[in-house]
Amino acid sequence: MSTNANTSAPRPGTAPAPTGRKSQKAEKPSLLKLPGLIAISLYMLLLSGSAIVAVADGKYPPVYLIFSALFLTAAIGLLMLFRWAWALTLAAVAILAGLCLWSYTIQHVVPALVQGLLNLVIFLYLVRGDIREKLR
Repeated sequence: MSTNANTSAPRPGTAPAPTGRKSQKAEKPSLLKLPGLIAISLYMLLLSGSAIVAVADGKYPPVYLIFSALFLTAAIGLLMLFRWAWALTLAAVAILAGLCLWSYTIQHVVPALVQGLLNLVIFLYLVRGDIREKLR
């Protein structure tokens, strides 16, 4: 008598042997899992819009439209989960936090303190490791 040496059939109670290939595709990060990035993008759009309005009213020179374009680019890129947009947003928020907090120490205007602290909170959210890992 010969015995069947078929090793490809799994035995009851044992797990199938790994084939070396991943059975699932690598998960693509979803923007809906990161509601903070959506809020930060809306904040950057708000900053961009306020800069455009200020230039249109004549409060700032037209060169400030460069900042508006950068804020708009950062907001859209952050929604698309690009790492360069994360870096651009991080730089903008850090500079704005410093500017607003310095403005508060000089002029003692409370809205500058609030905006500076908001920018600081956004900065601390963006530097978290799990946020950086999900960007491409």
